[in-house]
Amino acid sequence: MAPVGAFFRELLASGRSAATVRSYGMDLLRWWRFLAAVDVGWDRASRIEARDFSCWIQATVKPGRGAGGSPAVGYVAGAANAVTGKTSPGAGYAAATVAHSESVLRVFYDFHLETGNGPLVNPFPLDRSRRAGRANAHHNPMGEFRRERAGRYRPRVAERIPRGIPDEKFDEIFAALGSDRDRALVAFWISTGARASELLGMCTGDVDPGQQLITVTRKGTRAVQQIPASPDAFVHLRIYQHAMRALVPSGRDQALWWTSRRPYRALTYHAAHRMFERVNACLGSNWTLHDLRHAAARRMAGDPNLPLTHVQAVMGHAHLSTTERYLAPGRDEVITQVLAHHARQADRREQSSPPPPPGPGYDPRSLEILFGRPGTAA
Repeated sequence: MAPVGAFFRELLASGRSAATVRSYGMDLLRWWRFLAAVDVGWDRASRIEARDFSCWIQATVKPGRGAGGSPAVGYVAGAANAVTGKTSPGAGYAAATVAHSESVLRVFYDFHLETGNGPLVNPFPLDRSRRAGRANAHHNPMGEFRRERAGRYRPRVAERIPRGIPDEKFDEIFAALGSDRDRALVAFWISTGARASELLGMCTGDVDPGQQLITVTRKGTRAVQQIPASPDAFVHLRIYQHAMRALVPSGRDQALWWTSRRPYRALTYHAAHRMFERVNACLGSNWTLHDLRHAAARRMAGDPNLPLTHVQAVMGHAHLSTTERYLAPGRDEVITQVLAHHARQADRREQSSPPPPPGPGYDPRSLEILFGRPGTAA
């Protein structure tokens, strides 16, 4: 479609990646299907259609999660997992997805308002209470800037604390892996904090065992960066490469990770995700590949000998405030500390409670002399 194609060309010219364009395209496709259902053209959409679309996307059931699907054994939509404590995806769209969709559609119509090809008024406006004045008009120079330019139909998204995998649970995950390739992948993810797509996009020449470094291409900036990894990861990688030496093409420009079945192809994100789903099925958990990145960041941030700025550089965060989120206590740590607090309170109550009354026939003064309680006469 011409209006969507022009918008995509604008994104690519601005340096956006193909993954970003695809993500924006899914939101636009959802909006186009809604407009087709109500028989309204994209350039004739008003705030009434935008409001109805915002109500619909928050109330509808996401495709593939309806009653006709086949969820995994023990899976309950919206319920907390007994092993990880993470909430399973609900039947509808998440609040973050709804907010992302609103932002994309607002930017799409802003672009066409500038070119003069779209409607005269953006169907997805900013909040009316914030449009009258300048954003952060009374900002305190000592404080952080707040996001005051929110869309009118943008839902509130709760700020989530990154949840890593505890060490004892990670040991169970590592023991459930079935191949040297999977063990090498997980060892690199947990020691480098690289994103799943960044590690899967590596070539053979991106590995430097002598300096204990790997080279990845960052997801957002597309910058090439060397990051250190643990020695165990290189050991598992060498074992995997020796087993695949005569089965896959060799060369510095060849893919580093391959499928385990013939015909051998470069390993994709969906195949790696499926591998991790099999491990979750064995353990009854719902960890994700991105949780390995969170776990690596928590391990590094919790080391008092490693500066937080170094953790920021390894993780590839643009702002230090993003790295500081990993300093917040995790779920398991909070639960353990609070349960210990309740145990201490119970012990304190038992120690401060008055002694039980003596049985019939006993003189309380005799017991005070016998046990030497305070106030007893010598």
